[in-house]
Amino acid sequence: MPESEVMVGNVRVASFSDGKLEFDLCNFYPSIPEENWARYPEDVTAEHKISLNLASYLIRSQGITILVDTGMGPVPEDAPESAWGELLSNFEAAGVRTDEVDKVVMTHLHRDHVGWNMVSENDRYRPVFPNARYVLSRKDWEATRMPEYAERFPTASSKLWPLEELGILDVVEGEYAINGELTALPTPGHTPGHMSLLISSQGQKGVVMGDAIHSPAQVQEWEWCSRADMDPDRARASRRKLVEKAEREGTLIAAGHFPAPGFGRVVRLQDRRYWQAL
Repeated sequence: MPESEVMVGNVRVASFSDGKLEFDLCNFYPSIPEENWARYPEDVTAEHKISLNLASYLIRSQGITILVDTGMGPVPEDAPESAWGELLSNFEAAGVRTDEVDKVVMTHLHRDHVGWNMVSENDRYRPVFPNARYVLSRKDWEATRMPEYAERFPTASSKLWPLEELGILDVVEGEYAINGELTALPTPGHTPGHMSLLISSQGQKGVVMGDAIHSPAQVQEWEWCSRADMDPDRARASRRKLVEKAEREGTLIAAGHFPAPGFGRVVRLQDRRYWQAL
């Protein structure tokens, strides 16, 4: 089995990257003094930046194929040099066809998680995954229509709203069972309707955390919030609950913004939590 793939019981989870983004450390975590990061040198670049992998997770379970999040998407022709837009080429290299995907589940609707939902051709929108239903939370869907959140969801009109017009959108509320092994669970805070995907199979457990957590440092420092967390208090509560549950139950974690492939577990040593990458 390649390093970018794990099994949770009978569920196969493969990690694919759309590239990476980098932000100034204090810009991305504005309320955290830079000296506090001295305990986590491995989580900061030499240029004092935070580097975020743009992971999507391809899950095969009970005869269906689910893609969790779709990265930043195609690079605009007039964009400066970028480090994203790699998802489909990585699919091709692994022998994965876009028409294999039965469902696209979005943990939330920020632009770096919905970019390959749609492409525009001759002034018409076409779904990148032509046989898929696209699943997202009602609270996030409603938030994309609110003028006060327009800056938070800048690609809604091109990557999200056309899904409804094409009749391929499923808007869900609360806990949502995708099948007998996969459940979308509300973990709000980063966005109003942020979801994490729980995996339960053959007595084993896993969770795709989405943006409930951005950096391995937050495994211990769960109260640290990024500027992208829309409701910091709720984000802290969701993050703490997920991390504590993962430690207690030995859950395998897929953390999309951690260094690729993003698989690992929460472990405790000398009364501190640590991220243990697989």
